[in-house]
Amino acid sequence: MLGNLLRPDIEKMIRDKDWKHLRQEFAQLDPSDLAEILEEFPLQDAALVFRILPRDAAAVIFEYLPLELQTKLVQSLADEQLVSVVNAMAPDDRTRLLEELPPEVTRRVLGSLTPSELKIARQLLGYPEDSAGRHMTPEYVAVRPDMTAAEALAYIRKHGKGAETLNVIYVTDEKGRLLSDIRLAALVMANPSAKVEDLGDGQMFNIPATADREEFVAAFEKYDRVALPVTDSKGIMLGIITIDDVLDVAEEEATEDIQKLGGMQALEAPYMDSPFLDMVKKRAGWLLVLFFGEMFTATAMAYFEGEIKRAVVLALFIPLIISSGGNSGSQATSLIIRSLAVRELELSDWVRVMKRELLSGVALGSILGAVGFLRIVLWPSRLAIYGPHYAGVALVVAISLVGVVLFGTLVGSMLPFLLRRLGLDPATASAPFVATLVDVSGLVIYFTAASIVLKGLLL
Repeated sequence: MLGNLLRPDIEKMIRDKDWKHLRQEFAQLDPSDLAEILEEFPLQDAALVFRILPRDAAAVIFEYLPLELQTKLVQSLADEQLVSVVNAMAPDDRTRLLEELPPEVTRRVLGSLTPSELKIARQLLGYPEDSAGRHMTPEYVAVRPDMTAAEALAYIRKHGKGAETLNVIYVTDEKGRLLSDIRLAALVMANPSAKVEDLGDGQMFNIPATADREEFVAAFEKYDRVALPVTDSKGIMLGIITIDDVLDVAEEEATEDIQKLGGMQALEAPYMDSPFLDMVKKRAGWLLVLFFGEMFTATAMAYFEGEIKRAVVLALFIPLIISSGGNSGSQATSLIIRSLAVRELELSDWVRVMKRELLSGVALGSILGAVGFLRIVLWPSRLAIYGPHYAGVALVVAISLVGVVLFGTLVGSMLPFLLRRLGLDPATASAPFVATLVDVSGLVIYFTAASIVLKGLLL
């Protein structure tokens, strides 16, 4: 990374207190590259470098920093520099920062805002957490429908400097109600005398301010826009959500779902920044649930203790059976959770999914069952290892694999639908949870098949 390449030179300048050459070095770099360098540095050095930057440069670079580093730097900035940085931040980025700061630091930041920026900050913080209102910015350009294209362009030149994006221009009436939107390219290419109200493509989409983050992420995927307007219940335009905010939210959603799929609560901070006790707390709860679930496996083993004593060879295949069921269930769970998350599937699709996974479970189980059967009957030492009834054992293994894989596939695919129906996050159906559930049922299926097939032979 760029930070690692420049780090020796910058560290030397810091040690030598060569602030002049350090500023010159930074003046030649793009703000995003400067942010990358600061991210690679220890907090003490990053804070020192940040303090010597010119105010305007510091404000620009600050927005490129990851949220965790922003939070730490804010607490180390002097009041004067804090004022310049937080007032220059985009409102949506500032809101995300305020959500992460300790209460006393939040009060300090709010106290450093200008009256107009303070009003915006309080307005955004007033919306529910993870709603579209929290992630929007009020910095957009809106024009009136009776303007000509020339008048609209002149208005944009005058008022568009602080806008989050100018790719899309919004058309509102005198009360602020959203009427349509216009691509900037369409406005530029239009006849200067053409009316703004005639330039729209007739495809206008908006997001309610109360929509949760899954809803507006899905809206961006569906409508393929770089920005979408946010409105209240009366259609009054409140702000816009841009694609960069959506990418951040999508990353958070994906990270949270991955952590849940791994059988733990989502971390609020990066792995290396999470306190040890928090890591333990996030993981211990699910582990205890899974532990108690596995106790039922031990209970099932005790129930079939007699069969195991009479046919010890059956114990050889217990790991094979239960792991195959757990693996198939985990696969199905991951596929369905992902499809529900990206709106490929709806709750009403559960019957179609069940039919599809029923066939998949039979097919996959048959493949594994055939391989398991051939592995036993064709093994050179089959008589010494499995005894004279090796063919019966092979048949039990084959039948069990079909049953266990089928059951695991059905449970893994249907559980996310059930959780979504109950209003819970489907990712809660973690792969370890499904595997634990299938372990118990796998033992029951295995020994039931053995008691039927091997009755009168080994049992």
